[in-house]
Amino acid sequence: MVMNVPENLRYSTDHEWALLEDDGSIKIGITDYAQDALGDVVFVELPDIGAELESGATFGEVESTKSVSDLFAPLSGAIVSVNDHLTDNPERINEDPYGEGWIATMTPSTAGQYEALLDAAAYTALIEG
Repeated sequence: MVMNVPENLRYSTDHEWALLEDDGSIKIGITDYAQDALGDVVFVELPDIGAELESGATFGEVESTKSVSDLFAPLSGAIVSVNDHLTDNPERINEDPYGEGWIATMTPSTAGQYEALLDAAAYTALIEG
């Protein structure tokens, strides 16, 4: 099965994606590969706005009909917004993981973290491993 791995995003080895916004914030969510592996998402625990996270720290979880999976911060920084729509519509993660299914926005604590994440080719190599 071919997974959707948009070229304009960066990726973590934990299957989170990151998008650099015009204001310097980073929008994050889980990849098509991750949502496919999870199955039907039924609940999302969102992080707290203002939470300071280290890269790799757990910042929430996604519960599906198959399992519960932690969400891991792809970079260090502060949570500046969350996608409240997921509270009532967690299935958006399955339907549109790179759009309406985004999870949170972070402000990175140090420069260069975004560029250090995997590009689409490296992430594709990881999941096709």
